[in-house]
Amino acid sequence: MANHSATKKSVRKTTSRNERNRYQGKTTRNAIRDFKVLDTKAAALEGLPKLASKIDKLAKRGIIHKNKAANLKSKLTRAALSLEK
Repeated sequence: MANHSATKKSVRKTTSRNERNRYQGKTTRNAIRDFKVLDTKAAALEGLPKLASKIDKLAKRGIIHKNKAANLKSKLTRAALSLEK
């Protein structure tokens, strides 16, 4: 365990950041899961910008890699466009 006050503070900060990052990542994964079950093209295209924004924020904050974010957005866009009506 940490003995110095600066190290104790570092542990506190790391713990809170870890919780925040896990929450944001899980929230986005749930949003992706909900997006994948949409069955109409109009609903998918309506929700896509918000989901892409969430993914971009994760990449900006370093929670996921920028290439992973790009791959996710590409897959979701292709899935949305392939839906019928």
